[in-house]
Amino acid sequence: MSAEEAKRPFALFEWMMAFRYLRSRRREAFISIISWLSFFGIMLGVATLIIVMAVMNGFRSELLDKILGINGHLVIQPVDSDLTDYDAVAKRIEGVNGVSYVIPFVEGQVLASGSGGAVGALVRGMSRESLDKLKLVSNNVLQGNLEKFDEEEGIAIGSRLARSLGVVAGDHIKLISPKGAVTPMGVAPRIKSYPVKAIFEIGMSEYDSTFVFMPLQHAQLYFNHEGKVSAIEAYVEDPDMVGEMRASVEEAAGRPIFVTDWRFRNVTFFSALEVERNLMFIILTLIILVAALNIISGLIMLVKDKGHDIAILRTMGATRASIMRIFVITGAAIGFVGTMAGFILGLIVCLNIEAIRQFVSYITRTELFSPELYFLSKLPADMDVSETVSVLVIALLLSFLATLYPAWRAATLDPVEALRYE
Repeated sequence: MSAEEAKRPFALFEWMMAFRYLRSRRREAFISIISWLSFFGIMLGVATLIIVMAVMNGFRSELLDKILGINGHLVIQPVDSDLTDYDAVAKRIEGVNGVSYVIPFVEGQVLASGSGGAVGALVRGMSRESLDKLKLVSNNVLQGNLEKFDEEEGIAIGSRLARSLGVVAGDHIKLISPKGAVTPMGVAPRIKSYPVKAIFEIGMSEYDSTFVFMPLQHAQLYFNHEGKVSAIEAYVEDPDMVGEMRASVEEAAGRPIFVTDWRFRNVTFFSALEVERNLMFIILTLIILVAALNIISGLIMLVKDKGHDIAILRTMGATRASIMRIFVITGAAIGFVGTMAGFILGLIVCLNIEAIRQFVSYITRTELFSPELYFLSKLPADMDVSETVSVLVIALLLSFLATLYPAWRAATLDPVEALRYE
């Protein structure tokens, strides 16, 4: 290699010296241990941050899909008078640009009783045509079918509710409503038995253990809503545009209504998720910062140990900038390899997160990620490209910054002082 080539920034000899310092010798074992700790610290920090953020993204995405898949993006409720003209109102709202479809429904709370016990449930009455539009229900029927949902007096219930009541498709359950027939003695509870025509599983425990779907005309009779509905749900093409569509929906309704959207109804829940997500990102980034500090301590010790070598390189013509680059490469290499290893580890875990959860649950004999607590029946993971790139950039940047001070110390080392007592 010529003298001119050796003087170029990041020349071959600088890389050779940097990687030579990365290889441990017996008398440098302690420095090597610190380097390995830095590597594993960065790897685990990056992997943990990627996994946690992916799980939280998946958790939010799955919840959003489930919540918006079973509940309307906009809910239109009557003001001053009952929704007796619901068919006409629904048709006008469905004609608004951006509205995919609308569902008039009757809703009420009941006590459901079966051979296995009694639990509270939420009955939602709607037509077969409307129920078919709810793909989370119509496409996830485990038992029975919805073929004659409108024609026969039957109901569809969630899988967890069916297990709680101890029933299967074809069995009967009793629904008890406190708002029944009006008698001279007051309002008598209404008790009626219905056959279970279908059992569905949405995948969100709260819904699977609560929802009962009933034909609209039967729900109107059961809840004393003859000729009217409780509200109308509107599903739009872009849920994030519901705020801009409110005025158009209110105008199309042609009558006094009160409109609420999905963001208003779930604002506390999704705000809490966003705050938790941001805090976890900050907290877990500190893991990478701690690993970067290990790089600083390791390089400082390496500089102290290699003072004699640095002095000889300086006397042979190596510039301060060249010495600085050697130690920057040494530290940055640890950070780069650790970051890439963390990315690969995080990617593997995210792709197999549910299998890992089931394996750990089997080994520990405990139920991790309980559906009753977390609402979802499986552990989701959704890696966001921009977020993952941000994690990698932060890790590489912290690793690079951690090398600057030790490299500067090495560059400013006086070769005369270093060789004085040699």
